[in-house]
Amino acid sequence: MGETLVDVWVYLAASPLLALTMTLIAYQGAVWLHQKAGSTALLNPVLVTVALVVAVLTATGTSYQTYFEGAQFIHFLLGPATVALAIPLYRQFDRVRRSALAIAASLLTGSLTAIASALAVGALTRLDAVSLASLAPKSATAPVAMGIAEKLGGLPSLTAVFVILTGIIGAALGPVVLNLLGVRDEAARGLAMGTASHGIGTARALQESEVAGAFSGLAMGLNALATALLLPLVWVLFF
Repeated sequence: MGETLVDVWVYLAASPLLALTMTLIAYQGAVWLHQKAGSTALLNPVLVTVALVVAVLTATGTSYQTYFEGAQFIHFLLGPATVALAIPLYRQFDRVRRSALAIAASLLTGSLTAIASALAVGALTRLDAVSLASLAPKSATAPVAMGIAEKLGGLPSLTAVFVILTGIIGAALGPVVLNLLGVRDEAARGLAMGTASHGIGTARALQESEVAGAFSGLAMGLNALATALLLPLVWVLFF
């Protein structure tokens, strides 16, 4: 029986649609679980999906390269999905314009805090220079963070892991922390989520409201720019 199952899996794994289908099923299951649990932030659908996919790949001995060959269409859709964030932002444009100064101050503070916290954690845990450079841009969106890390001498692949972990943790715990701090304003919550946890945090903010999603998408983009400008300066000053 065991050999039969292995043979079936080998046959299915040859199809590029398997990885795509598996990912979509895992995500739908994660969304269902998230809703059944009362939409608790701790059961973030992205986190649960990653755990399920990793478990299947590990159990079947499937390499990431093989998986990505079939799931790359989802990767392709990241671009259009990011561009689509402009729609709620456009609808909130007047509010964004009225809050321009507050947004700029929040983003500058948030970006510097994200950089400082990463460097502080790295210093306390005695990370080497390569790992520290890989960790520092963790709160920027992945393509930007990987480019920054490479310029600083870090490992882009390691940076991608840090970025994903930051996004998942921020999406899971961010709303809880904001609630404990008494932050109720939708725009402020969105700015915080987008600055700290980029795209995954923005997806979580969109679940709260369109306003939170719009400000989170704006913060995600601007924080990527701020990190690209500020982190190299901080790196040169202290390292």
